[in-house]
Amino acid sequence: MAHRGTNILMIITKQKSGQDISKMLENKNKIFIVGCGDCAATCKTGGEGEVAAMAVFLKKQGITVTGFVTPDVTCAAAQVKAAFAKNKEALKKSDAILVLACGSGAQSVRENDRLGLDVLPGCESLFAALIDKDNNFQEVCSSCGECVLDLTEGICPVTRCSKGLLNGPCGGHNKGKCEVDKNRDCAWVLIYKKMKENGTLSRLKKRLPPKNYKVSTKPLSVAREAKELT
Repeated sequence: MAHRGTNILMIITKQKSGQDISKMLENKNKIFIVGCGDCAATCKTGGEGEVAAMAVFLKKQGITVTGFVTPDVTCAAAQVKAAFAKNKEALKKSDAILVLACGSGAQSVRENDRLGLDVLPGCESLFAALIDKDNNFQEVCSSCGECVLDLTEGICPVTRCSKGLLNGPCGGHNKGKCEVDKNRDCAWVLIYKKMKENGTLSRLKKRLPPKNYKVSTKPLSVAREAKELT
């Protein structure tokens, strides 16, 4: 999750197709829509404009839109609770809630819905990314639970190498590009260049062991203060 205007880490989403949404809403006549003013708004998949457009789309399908809301951060429980409290009567009239946000946002809505409504995802969650200077989304972290950025000059080979190699490039890279995707820079060439620039090429002599997948076993739960999220 990220905070628009403060951090640049985003959960990248794409909105489901109109056909998929219509199929998902079969036998549902009254829908309440929840968007997200943070990541989904930045991706243009669930901000206020997209929520309004979805309301128009559903009405054309003969579905009644009982109401809609766009919390600043939908995966923040306190914000969802506050939004639901203000829209309690509209929610009581609803058959289901359509969530235009990431999977975490959809699950936050489900956890904080006290009416037992069907909570349906209107977006596909793709990856966590940084936004570069040209406003492109770059996937940079796989949340693997065993970070090696201190050894790879801040460039994650698990995520940015197509094969997730931990100890240098494969034999298929060509002119700095990945053999899997010719338009993609080879992560290990980038790491090598950065090491050479910083005088840390000796790090290549350290062999990294195979990934310990136990540390990334899903689901994970970490107790922590969440005041900054609310």
